[in-house]
Amino acid sequence: MSRTTTPDDELVTSLLRGLEVLDILGSSDEPLSLAEVARAVDTTRATARRFLLTLEHMGYVATNGPTFWLRPKIMELGDTYLDCLGLPAIAHPHLASLAHEVRDTCSLTVLDGDSVVYVDRVKASRVLRVNIAVGTRLPAFATSTGRVLLADFDDERLHTFLSDLHAEPLTGRTQTDPDSVARMIATARTDGYAIADQELDPVLRSVAAPVRGKDGRAVAAVNVSTHVTRTSLEQLRESILPRLLDTSAAISAALIAAEE
Repeated sequence: MSRTTTPDDELVTSLLRGLEVLDILGSSDEPLSLAEVARAVDTTRATARRFLLTLEHMGYVATNGPTFWLRPKIMELGDTYLDCLGLPAIAHPHLASLAHEVRDTCSLTVLDGDSVVYVDRVKASRVLRVNIAVGTRLPAFATSTGRVLLADFDDERLHTFLSDLHAEPLTGRTQTDPDSVARMIATARTDGYAIADQELDPVLRSVAAPVRGKDGRAVAAVNVSTHVTRTSLEQLRESILPRLLDTSAAISAALIAAEE
């Protein structure tokens, strides 16, 4: 999770620790014990217990005594964010139309720190093996949507992003060298779209285009993901890309109209 540089004396430490507990439980594939939570948050067992019991009281955490895990109510926080954002509701019919037209899965993402977060996704009839859902976070540098959003950064902000980049390969084709990533982002800035070819998953290639608000800045990105065995790079550019660009333009126009 990315952090801001807010002075320590302006932070509510107990709230910060409570949110860290939610982060820890959310990133674990199995329930955690009190000792494990305390160790991860770097606090005492007594303090960790108070956090957990408070979160249980609010309905966000469940327990069987020895271990703790998140309850479905935590999803309400994400739903509230999406309702406030408004964009998924505007974009969804356009995504659905595109998915029907190209018969591949279409997604809408926003940038959060060094990750893209999926805020809407329309699955096509042709199933992908990659399990991505609304709320999924992926490293921006390795995704087509991340690259078109990073392409909107000014030079100073992009330099900072690349200087802090700790890229881990997701497949044998993932570009992790900062210079290579910078070139791909520069290409996306020039072309107005980005392609990620088997970098997220060995059988997946995708193409993305930005969604822009009335100030011209990219606020989100739309992509089409397809299986490498059914769509070549040439087909991706010649058949799917024009439809994608029309869709991103339509969503941008609808967003601007809603903002006025």
